[in-house]
Amino acid sequence: MFCERTSEGLIHETSYWRVVLAFEQSYLGRCLVVLKRHCGDLAELRPEEWSDFAELVKKLESALRKAFGATMFNWTCLMNNAYQHDPPNPHVHWHFRPRYDHEVKFAGVVFRDPGFGHHYDRMRVQRVSEDVKRKIIEEIKQNLD
Repeated sequence: MFCERTSEGLIHETSYWRVVLAFEQSYLGRCLVVLKRHCGDLAELRPEEWSDFAELVKKLESALRKAFGATMFNWTCLMNNAYQHDPPNPHVHWHFRPRYDHEVKFAGVVFRDPGFGHHYDRMRVQRVSEDVKRKIIEEIKQNLD
């Protein structure tokens, strides 16, 4: 289950959510925010999970502004892939994409957001080394309030 496979790349966790670095970094600092318990629908989130999520949004956005100078953020909760399987097994999670109106150089890698101001590009993929991923995770952790 999605809720059990999210310890790799762990950046932060709360009582209800885990934040993990995404496998690719086409948007520097891209993360997944995954509900710890299995839940397949936003309408089934408990009030305390929503409240915790709201605080987590504030912390995460602040950390990415401090760490890399992110300009704004795209949050998506799609869960489409879950319905490509039979039977479907959706799990509430959010894709967090920091967006940049400027080039960012970090750990020897240049990150660009050529579509800034437009919808994120699902086809963009920028893979980075495990060492760079580790450095991104540490930079975000250091900037969490």
